[in-house]
This record gives sequence, C-alpha cells and structure tokens, in this order.
Amino acid sequence: MHTAKLSVPAAVQSAANESAPRRSWWSLVCEDARCVLERDPAARSLLEVWTIYPGVQAIALHRLAHALWQRGWRYGPRWISFMSRWLTNVDIHPGARIGMRFFIDHGAGVVVGETAEIGNDVTLYHGVTLGGTSWSAGKRHPTLGNQVVVGAGAKILGPIAVGNRARIAANSVVIEEVPAGATVVGIPGRVVAPRRATTHGFDLDHHLIPDPVGKAISCLLDRVAQLERQLSAAQAEVMSTPSTACGACNDHCAEPGFDQPFPQPSTME
Repeated sequence: MHTAKLSVPAAVQSAANESAPRRSWWSLVCEDARCVLERDPAARSLLEVWTIYPGVQAIALHRLAHALWQRGWRYGPRWISFMSRWLTNVDIHPGARIGMRFFIDHGAGVVVGETAEIGNDVTLYHGVTLGGTSWSAGKRHPTLGNQVVVGAGAKILGPIAVGNRARIAANSVVIEEVPAGATVVGIPGRVVAPRRATTHGFDLDHHLIPDPVGKAISCLLDRVAQLERQLSAAQAEVMSTPSTACGACNDHCAEPGFDQPFPQPSTME
C-alpha cells in the first residue's frame, strides 16, 4: 500500500483546523458530557454520564494530556494516556487533535493514533481504530470531518480524509478517501450510498446501511436460476424432437438376436 501524501478536501481540512482547542478544558469536557444525552437514549443524567461512561472519562483525560503535549511535554502526556487506557480501555495518543462534542459510545477497544485529526460532533462506536500505515514520521493517521459516524469495529487506516457527515459501517476497513455525506461499507470499504435526510441531525440507523455483498450474491442466484430454466427448456425441446440419427446408419444392432448372449465355448476334458 502506498504511503504518498494524499490531498485533503477543504471541508475536512477546515474541520481539522477547528478541532484545535481554543477554549478552556472545562468547557470542552462539559460539552463532551452533554452531547452524550443527545446521542445515547440510555443516558439519563449528567451524573450518570460523568461517573460511568468510560468514553467521557477518556476524552477528559485526553484533553488534559493534549494540552501538555502542545506545550512540549512528552513523558507526562504519555503517562496520562497510559493510565487512561488502563481505566477506560480507550487508547488515544496525546498528540491526536479532537474537536468539540466528541462521543465514544461504550468506549471499549477504541484506538486513536498520534496524527489523527477529528472534527466536531463525531461519534465512534466500540472497537474503532484510527490507525497508521507507515513507520515514517509525519502525517500517517486519518482525518475525520464534522458529524462523522464510525460503526463498531471499523478500521480507518492511513493519512486519508473522511468528509463531513460521512458514515462508516460496522467492521469496514477504509483505506481510501471518503467524500462528504457518503456511506462506506465492506472490506475494503466502498461508497455504496449518498447521504440520507435525517430528523435529528445524526444518522445512526445502522440497520439501514446497504449490503453490497448480499446484493451481489442475490443477483448471482437470480442469474443461476434463469440459466437453469433456459437449460431445462432446451433439454425438453430436444427430447420432444424425433431422432433421425439411425436413419442413415448401416449397423445391424436392431436385428433380432443381437441382444442374445454369445454362446459359451465348450469345456475341453
């Protein structure tokens, strides 16, 4: 897989620029907690969100580690990241840039690399990886735009851009850039649908994501059934047509006595 520098769409680049922290740590963390009430029906109070949501705790510790990282500290932010992973099972490198109102649902097994950039109002489900594909220094992790939703177990690899309002289906592996508003499914990920209109602003209807593999298999089964019907019709036509193959044959296979068994030679004493 090539590691050449990819072009980043202007919309995603602006989202990455907006993700740089310009406000206080407390105000950002408060917005992170409040957005959970908007996107998770299971959340019933801010007390519940603050105390038992590992995604909120992980992002709070990351914002602290990232602030120290920007000031030139290295070991301290990595130690905070290590402790955060031990407590929450969420591994976010302190160098990653994350925008406002970031939500990690369930917060289990999420990995965010050092040079990853995440816009505002992004939602990640458990098992998501924003990983790199190169050992060389520099940009090697994805850039996510605003209002991106990444399904459970999805992997987004390399310095690629995911446009605003894009959806990544569960367990997809994305290795190419994703346009704004697109839906990506499969391994490797492919764009299968444009953006759909939503009522609440966040498209979380994962059960409505198309299945391109299932559709291809269904088309193949339909084609096989059609070919079998054509073959059966052709065989029926051949069987119903009188055969004239024996008309010009000089063989005497039809003469009487041909079907009789050959006489056995007498046994000599």
